[in-house]
Amino acid sequence: MSRSEKRFSKQADLYAKYRPNYPDKLYEFILKHLNQQRIAWDCATGSGQVAGYLANHFDQVFANDISEEQLSYAPKKPNITYLNTPAEHSGLPNNSFDLITIAQAIHWLDFDRFYDEVRRTARKNALLAVIGYGMVRIDEQSNTIIDELYKTAFSKYFNENQRYLDNRYQNIPFPFDEIPSPAFENRYTWSLDQLEGYFNSWSAIQRIKSEKGYNPADKTVNELKRVLSNPNKFEITFPIFIRLGKIGQSKNKH
Repeated sequence: MSRSEKRFSKQADLYAKYRPNYPDKLYEFILKHLNQQRIAWDCATGSGQVAGYLANHFDQVFANDISEEQLSYAPKKPNITYLNTPAEHSGLPNNSFDLITIAQAIHWLDFDRFYDEVRRTARKNALLAVIGYGMVRIDEQSNTIIDELYKTAFSKYFNENQRYLDNRYQNIPFPFDEIPSPAFENRYTWSLDQLEGYFNSWSAIQRIKSEKGYNPADKTVNELKRVLSNPNKFEITFPIFIRLGKIGQSKNKH
């Protein structure tokens, strides 16, 4: 298993349990720009959050990921086909998809190779939706503590990849005819145990645990326990963003 395959495999159960979903308004925004809703492809699907939703709106959904462990937690629906393949070499047929989605994953990929695969597999007038979310927000004091953990975890590991998320994917190459998109958010009522589970789903946290023998999230959780008025119940927000493009009208790569 390569390092990229291991990145989310070890904590696949945590990823499936604690990673946020995406709001209905986001999907509604995407779907209203489609000419038809026959077949969709969810790239780097992880534990299938997006694929599961798309299956309710498309005749057929294909979803792929390089992690077998992640796929084992994905929702099983009769019209979803899961593939254990890389996004850049999916093995999917030419000219097949009305919609191609990739959520919280494009920053790990080779952009040019992935976009070539998108063009190859897309139908005429298809759309590409590149979706991501930012760091969880609670309140000013808690956010400062969380941001320190984020800096500790990612400044050494995967900093180059994370800068794309930090800029809400505005700094990725996007060689398609872009549709202006609003910002979205998802709100949850969580406990500190749930937030800790989310922290431990980070690939950087797992790498620090493996290589350094300690978990930096432990200190963060203890600090949050002191500042949260009710550690068993508090409101959190995930800022969510999207870049939506018409695949059939490509621009220059850079």
